Parts: sequence; C-alpha cells; structure tokens
Amino acid sequence: IFIIPKGKFIKNRFVNLSLRLYDMNLIIDIGNTSAKLAVFGKDKIIYKKRTSQNELLDCIENILIKYKSIDKGIISSVGKLTINNIENLKSKINLIELNHKLKFPFNNLYKTPKTLGVDRLALVSASIRDFSNRNVLIIDAGTCITYDFITHENNYLGGAISPGLFTRYKSLNNLTANLPLLKPKSFKNIIGNSTNQSIHSGVVNGVLFEIDG
Repeated sequence: IFIIPKGKFIKNRFVNLSLRLYDMNLIIDIGNTSAKLAVFGKDKIIYKKRTSQNELLDCIENILIKYKSIDKGIISSVGKLTINNIENLKSKINLIELNHKLKFPFNNLYKTPKTLGVDRLALVSASIRDFSNRNVLIIDAGTCITYDFITHENNYLGGAISPGLFTRYKSLNNLTANLPLLKPKSFKNIIGNSTNQSIHSGVVNGVLFEIDG
C-alpha cells in the first residue's frame, strides 16, 4: 500500500517521465484546497512551497526570479486555473500540462480516462517508480480520499473516491441545521458521549476504518 499524506510532494516524482531531471524544473501541483510548488534539480527537491491559489502566480514569478535557470515545468491541476493563467505561464517557461493524452508508464484501463484526475495519474506514475513490478494500492488523503490500484503488470484498474477528513466535517455542518463545524481531532473511543465527541468518532474513526477495510 502506497499512502500519500495530504500535502506531500511524492506525487510529483512523475516529473522524470516528461522532463530531464538534470535540468532545473518547476513543478506546479494545484489541488482543490491549495497549490504546491517545487523546484527540482538533479532529481532532488531544492525548494518547495505551499500557497493559496490566489497567490499562486505571484509565487511562481518570485521562483522564476530566484531560480533563473528554470526553463521547463509541468503543471498538474484539479483546481481552478484559467486558460489565460496557463498561457501566461507558457510564455515564461516550456510548460507541460499533465493530462490523459500524455504517455505514462502503465496501461490505463480506466473506462473514462478523460475524467480521471491528473493527480491520480501522477500518483500511479510515482508508484511505478518506487514500487515497480508489484501490486500497489495508492491512498491519497486530501480534500477527497482517493484509492488507486495498479497491478504488477502495470495495468491500472481504477479505484475509489470518498470525502476527505475536512470535507466530512464541513458537510456535517453545511447539510444539517444544528451540528457544529469542528476541527479534526484524534478520537480513539468508538462511542462519543457528547455531540462533539460523536462527530469526531464518526469522522476520524470512519476514515480509519474505511482505509483499514
């Protein structure tokens, strides 16, 4: 099982599939909640930053000023980024947009490849690099929790998508009249003896039991 905690840059290891890693490359990963940026040099992350989508373009400008040798980049986006924003970035560096049309080191057996999230494509690619010739279950916990399975023969079969930890807390507050919005908190007991404890038990233990199967 290949588990990706929220905010990690492991998924961006797919960069070596499309870019020469001995150059300095900019990696842009735009999620549903935030954006992550990394500068790769010789197969190593030499700089990384998490930012909001509103500050993304300014952060990229600052990175390009600081690391002047960057001339290539790749962008993975499941968030909102306008065509004008992308074209603006392409005018500054040789930018590759990660999508289902690119070549990947696995056989994609997903029935609707156009709808497959690019974040999931990146994760599967990274798993092949780190766990080649093995059956791998990839779990990525973010706004959504995604499960992806690839066989030892490099056949990607698909997986599952469920609400992430914060999404579950928010939905209980947004879709009910009286339940409060709580911040995630570890709760080991199954039985909560208050409304807050019951929410923590349902959300946190629900996620843990879901992953454990």
